[in-house]
Amino acid sequence: MEEKLIRVLIAEDHAVVREGLCSLLTARYGVEVIGEAANGLEAVEKAQSLQPDVILMDLAMPRMTGLEAILKIRERDPDARTLVLTSSSEEAKVSAAVRAGAMGFLLKDSSVEDLAHAIKSVHRGNLSLPQGLAQKLMAGLLGTAADEALTEELTKRELDVLKCLAQGMSNAEIAEALSVSVPTVHSHVHNLLGKLNLTSRTQAALYAIEIGLVTPQS
Repeated sequence: MEEKLIRVLIAEDHAVVREGLCSLLTARYGVEVIGEAANGLEAVEKAQSLQPDVILMDLAMPRMTGLEAILKIRERDPDARTLVLTSSSEEAKVSAAVRAGAMGFLLKDSSVEDLAHAIKSVHRGNLSLPQGLAQKLMAGLLGTAADEALTEELTKRELDVLKCLAQGMSNAEIAEALSVSVPTVHSHVHNLLGKLNLTSRTQAALYAIEIGLVTPQS
């Protein structure tokens, strides 16, 4: 059976970069570019209308920044999977992107093979971060939350949901796996994020790795 292509939306304000990505990301890499956005506002609109599997998002864009776009997209679709593609590797920007809900971060000078690998990783629901950066992010984003979690125990069901989140499962997939309704899963996710003092599913996945609930995947 032929493998289904990963449907990708490219959000990038430079036309030359967009055209280059479109020409590079072909079926050869298991990817199909289904749309392009030249600014953050357009990215939000096309993410909703096209429902891509993965969104490639630049951070510095007109009308609405990439970070603002990620937040807006997540408001409408909590299961949206975004890979930030940028020219800056500043830790503060990576941290901000993860807080906004991005599941991956890649530099624009990366090879097309690395880009395709990151897209596939994010599509599977795994975190895709630069080598050595994940540990720093865990310390920075989760340092206080991990300590507080010791005094704010999660229920068994919340731990089950957390493990599913870390495996990249959507709310619908979690509901099916645990034999509960989607609204129930939504409630569990909201509760566990509050107890752990986290703001996104990405941070929850990092936390699950940090406490050894799941192991990192590539």
